[in-house]
Amino acid sequence: MEKQKAKGTNYLERAMSGVFGHGKLTSKLSQVLAYAAVKGTVSYQEIKEIIRDDPEDALLLADEWRLLLPIRTKKSSSWEDRLLIIKNGEAYEIPNIVRYVAREALRTGTWNSKNAIGELFKELGDPDCKQIPELVRRITEEAGSHRITGNQIKMICLRLGLSNRVDSLIAELKAAGIISPRLSSLTEVSREGSPIYELNPAVAVGLSE
Repeated sequence: MEKQKAKGTNYLERAMSGVFGHGKLTSKLSQVLAYAAVKGTVSYQEIKEIIRDDPEDALLLADEWRLLLPIRTKKSSSWEDRLLIIKNGEAYEIPNIVRYVAREALRTGTWNSKNAIGELFKELGDPDCKQIPELVRRITEEAGSHRITGNQIKMICLRLGLSNRVDSLIAELKAAGIISPRLSSLTEVSREGSPIYELNPAVAVGLSE
């Protein structure tokens, strides 16, 4: 069992190295994600025990790529309102989609968002689960600086024949951890006449696998 667990962690490290670069930091973070992918959350103290080192650099990288999200929030549950505090007593959660990508990587050694999205939405019972990976791929193509408007998502849904499900699909994409509303961009929202969402960068990089 321990050998199988170590093999899976090595696969995850290999997959992450292709995305985030080789090095000790990626190795440490892969160990943390392997744990979080099973449990769903990880505490500061647990991270210290897992990597046997100061978690700061690993948590900064995880936050930058939205691999782990602080549970503590300022106001809402949107990513921009999450408060990254690196000290005892804090805890961090793994977004649903990252959990599925990590699980896939533990088995295959590849960071494959496409397969993970399909698997997640199939398990959610989404009637259009086979089209969701393509929906996310097109969102990624149109997103500038990992941002996209609700109107852009609506047009993509229209082109895919999903125009009757725009609101429910956006809600599912948020719940999956693929996008998150940017509530602070009121000027942009006013200019665009549409909500603005942040795209999870860790999902975007694995869609071409």
